[in-house]
Amino acid sequence: MASYRDIFKIRHNDLCPGKGKILISEPFLQEAYFQRSVVLLVEHNIKGSIGLVVNKQTGLIVNDFFSELKNLPDIPIFLGGPVSSNHLFFIHSLGPDVVPDGVQVCENLRFDGNFEALRDYLSEGHPAKGVVKFFLGYSGWESNQLNTEIVRNSWLVSHSSPESILLAEGDSFWNHAVERLGDPYSAWINYPKFPEMN
Repeated sequence: MASYRDIFKIRHNDLCPGKGKILISEPFLQEAYFQRSVVLLVEHNIKGSIGLVVNKQTGLIVNDFFSELKNLPDIPIFLGGPVSSNHLFFIHSLGPDVVPDGVQVCENLRFDGNFEALRDYLSEGHPAKGVVKFFLGYSGWESNQLNTEIVRNSWLVSHSSPESILLAEGDSFWNHAVERLGDPYSAWINYPKFPEMN
């Protein structure tokens, strides 16, 4: 008889990790940062990988830390990962003419850049929602570490649009990412987040 882990196990889709792709955590992953997480890879090469958890809010807002942004609508800060957790990072869909020095992640999405230029842009009243997203910390993997975790079935590699990533929030985005994988993964959504409580 098949065990529950067989029912919910990852079925590899042979998609390789790379800059601009997302990692979807498998349903058994209970680690606090990564449970029901979707991670955007902003760098992936032979030296290692850098990613940002895009769907977990911290409860903090950017406005509280910069006086120029005090009177703007709340701009949430997300939990990017456990590395450099006292440092603020951001992704955005603004071109280099608005925010210079950013790193191209994929079409219409850039990582970091000139923060002063971004702060000026926002303080002029331009909306942040769906355009820029802020993170405390990032998720990092040493050389070959991420590939090893994928082989061990901790992550499934997939695609997502910049628009979805910039608007992603909560477990519902993990559900949405899983649904886009199709029927072989539909059982994941029914796996309890805290199985010990069932």
